[in-house]
Amino acid sequence: MTTTIAISTDIREELKSFGSKGESYNDILKRVLAIAKERQLQELLLDESDSVSVRDALYRALKRWRE
Repeated sequence: MTTTIAISTDIREELKSFGSKGESYNDILKRVLAIAKERQLQELLLDESDSVSVRDALYRALKRWRE
């Protein structure tokens, strides 16, 4: 099944610049989306906002073990 999406001429030209000869817009978008998903996963895995250093984790584990 196919669908039509409205994009500006500027965006279409940028999209073309990501493609190779003979590649359809669908192929280009699939590749760009795959890269974006991979990047999101990398950012999620590398996010340290909810993490604890190894030293702190060991300290906490030893503290609980001693209790």
